Amino acid sequence: MTRQHEPEQYLSFQSGADVFACNILQVKEILEYHRLTSVPQMPAFVHGVMNLRGTVVPVIDLAQRCGRPASTILRRSCIVILEAGQAEQRQYIGMLVDAVHEVISLTADAILPAPAFGNHLRPDFIAGVSHWQQRFILLLQMDKVLSVEEMASLSAPAAMQIKAESHCLMN
Repeated sequence: MTRQHEPEQYLSFQSGADVFACNILQVKEILEYHRLTSVPQMPAFVHGVMNLRGTVVPVIDLAQRCGRPASTILRRSCIVILEAGQAEQRQYIGMLVDAVHEVISLTADAILPAPAFGNHLRPDFIAGVSHWQQRFILLLQMDKVLSVEEMASLSAPAAMQIKAESHCLMN
C-alpha cells in the first residue's frame, strides 16, 4: 500500500462559518472554555493566558489570528491545546475555537491544494482543502498559524513603543 492511501487523522473544528482541521498528532488536549487572564501589550489575537498544570499557556483566538472579528464565547467554545514551535523550543499554545467536531481520517489523495484566489486566509496558513460530509474543510498548517516567532514579533512594536515613551518621559 502506498503512503498516498494511508489515512492520517485530523481534528475538525469550527471558527465562525468555517470548518478547519489540523493534524491530530499536534493536539495535546481539548478543554472546556474558562476565563483567561489577559496580558497587556499583546496582539489582539492573543486572548490571554491560562494555567495548565503549572505551565502558563498563551491562548490565541483563531478567528482573530485569521483576520476575522473576535470570537464570541458560546456554550460549545473550546480551547484546543496544541504543541507548536521548532523542535528545540516546543511549547504548548491554546487555540480558542467555537466548537470541536470530530476526528476524521483523510488520505493524501483526498487533500487538494488550496485555491490561489478567493480565500480569506493567508496562503501559508493552509496546508490543503478536503471535502468532508458535503462541506469543505480547510486543513491548517499549525506551525505557521501558531508561529511563536511571528507572534512574538507582532508584540514587539508595542513593547518598543512603551520603552520609547518612558525614555521620552525621563528626558
